[in-house]
Amino acid sequence: MSLNSVAAVIVPGVAPFELGVACEGFGVDRIADGVPRPEFAVVSVEDAPVPTSNGFSITTPHRLDVAEQADLVIVTATFGPTVWPAELLGTLRRTVARGARVMSICNGAFALGEAGLLDGRDCTTHWRHAAQLAEEFPAARVNPNVLYVCDGPVLTSAGSAAGLDLCLHLIREEHGVGVANVVARRMVMPPFREGGQAQFVGAPIRACEAETLAPLLDEITSDLATEHTVESMAAQSAMSLRTFARRFRDETGTTPHVWLTNQRVHHAREMLERGDDPIETVAARSGFGTAAMLRHHFTRLVGTSPATYRRTFRG
Repeated sequence: MSLNSVAAVIVPGVAPFELGVACEGFGVDRIADGVPRPEFAVVSVEDAPVPTSNGFSITTPHRLDVAEQADLVIVTATFGPTVWPAELLGTLRRTVARGARVMSICNGAFALGEAGLLDGRDCTTHWRHAAQLAEEFPAARVNPNVLYVCDGPVLTSAGSAAGLDLCLHLIREEHGVGVANVVARRMVMPPFREGGQAQFVGAPIRACEAETLAPLLDEITSDLATEHTVESMAAQSAMSLRTFARRFRDETGTTPHVWLTNQRVHHAREMLERGDDPIETVAARSGFGTAAMLRHHFTRLVGTSPATYRRTFRG
């Protein structure tokens, strides 16, 4: 599925921060950094200004006819009692029917549920709303323990930061790991958050403003096939082991081992998505050495085996 155009639909009570997640993910011009930019529009159902949950209103010249043509239609979170307009629900149904995708951020999942798009699908929302979502839409398989879920053309995410995780996942899926890392670095995304990933949930990509270690991290990610140890990385940085470990956690929020393992899994995923190399070759080039070691770490972080991931992604 392509990602050439994105529409974020707003309704009364829209949460500005969650709308900002969609705008930051797809509405920022990063062409100078080599990041393709989709057509992006904030869309309202009616002509009138849309009141937000924070007391101000948003005016946009775009209506649902723009969303009817978009490759991705996003419903962001709202606060207070929300009545999802019938026109919006119809647009969401037609979006899926024509082969495009719909996405929710936080409790925007309730709009997808009202449109009947969560029935028989895996989905998620903010943990505070998960029980209500499951109660209102019993045919949906609600998982409150994951960051986001991609079940066919229906994409759902948990809270605000998880919405950014899902945006990055889609960017990575469309343009590759390198572009996604550029976007993550520009957004100064937080360190890797463990847990919750499953077969249809992408492990979040993390890049950070590592002021001192940035050259080292860039060098390592460009040469993952080489064996890297804490000792070798500390030596490259001209630091003692203790100083390096402290500085690494301060600048990345995690340990060298966890960071390196995740970078290798990211690289393996890209190879599995883009090429036909044998699993043994993927393991060697991503720095795991053996297929068994790749399968161990890949399954732990992604929730499925490399071979199954390749079949699922291409399917």
